[in-house]
Amino acid sequence: MDIETEVCRHGQHIRAHGYSVAEGVVSASLVERVRDDLAPYFRVSPKGRNDFEGFESQRLYSLLTKSESLAELVEHPLVLALADRFLRPDYLLSAAVAIRIHVGETPQGFHRDDNPANAPDVGFRDMWGFSTIWMFDDFTQSNGATEIIPGSHKWPMEKAPEPSQAIKACAPAGSVLLFAGNLLHRSGPSSESGNGKTRLGITIQYSQPWMRTIENFSLAVPAEKAARFSPKIQALLGYSVSAPGFVGFVDGLHPKRLIDAGYVGRKYRGF
Repeated sequence: MDIETEVCRHGQHIRAHGYSVAEGVVSASLVERVRDDLAPYFRVSPKGRNDFEGFESQRLYSLLTKSESLAELVEHPLVLALADRFLRPDYLLSAAVAIRIHVGETPQGFHRDDNPANAPDVGFRDMWGFSTIWMFDDFTQSNGATEIIPGSHKWPMEKAPEPSQAIKACAPAGSVLLFAGNLLHRSGPSSESGNGKTRLGITIQYSQPWMRTIENFSLAVPAEKAARFSPKIQALLGYSVSAPGFVGFVDGLHPKRLIDAGYVGRKYRGF
């Protein structure tokens, strides 16, 4: 099936239900490369600091500094094609977090990825972000698979969810959950029936260009490392300006000049 057909199919399901699942999207070799890159960090990473992070979960942030292979997921063609549909041009990378859930973890609180703390929590609105959860283990009924409330992206913000309305996004490793940033969801509980195994997922989130991102990537990713990524990744990290104006400039100039001495600007040379 070609990419355009896939984009249309998943895009329609996301518009209607708030989510879609694509199986077999990432190769086993890429899964292993990222796993190997993150393993040293997980060995020393503490468990969560609060109930939202998860007292029986480990989280790794600033992933592009820990695994350059992760860029293949950040700029995956299917994901970017869907983000192009749902977000305004010059959208940004908002978060990239690895979440390893251990047996005994309790369910997270339902939340929306694209709801900043100071946003009015009333009425209807469209999505302000687009989210993915990459499954690096099988997501099952008992190991903390993400729970989603289908259709909740169309709810008024003040409507409270009921756990009975949720379904589990179960799929094999190598799959990706694609969903609207305003869809209510949470990490599910992990029980003893999960055979003592952890569940690893990586959430990569994108936001409208006018929003403040969850992670401050311009500080989290050193300039010398950002310079090694593709132009698309650089733009997602904030080395871009939002058209038609020049929101995001640095000292009146395009921020890409900070990582590319040969950059000559867009319409106007030097900017």
